Amino acid sequence: MPDRSLQTSQPAGARYPGRTAVRLILGSALALAGLSHLTFAREEFRAQVPQGLPIKEDTTVLASGFVEIGLGATLMSGWRKQTVGKIVAAFFVAVFPGNISQWKNQRDGFGLDTNTKRLLRLPFQIPLIAAALWSTGPRRPSHRT
Repeated sequence: MPDRSLQTSQPAGARYPGRTAVRLILGSALALAGLSHLTFAREEFRAQVPQGLPIKEDTTVLASGFVEIGLGATLMSGWRKQTVGKIVAAFFVAVFPGNISQWKNQRDGFGLDTNTKRLLRLPFQIPLIAAALWSTGPRRPSHRT
């Protein structure tokens, strides 16, 4: 009969290393992207702001940068993982119109300097959404006997 005390002494992430790794990578990427909104890639991110918004492009870029830093840090912290994962997934859905706008309005940014490149980028939002949900999703109970 296995010693069940060993099962409860492990940190939660130790039982799901793949999910934890994806959550930490995604959180790090979000935080870095947020920092880049505020610094070295600020101009590039302006290409993704949909035209016609009642907010200045630069204000939108800065605000989304702060949001990404916060989401990334919270995702990495592991605090309320399922809730944060759903919020991060919703954020990825919310920024998708910017990606469509970049393609539709033929705006260059991040090396996306042709319509083909801009169009091919669009489906990559789906794995980001899936990663946010999967890496923070509910854990299946262990049925060990």
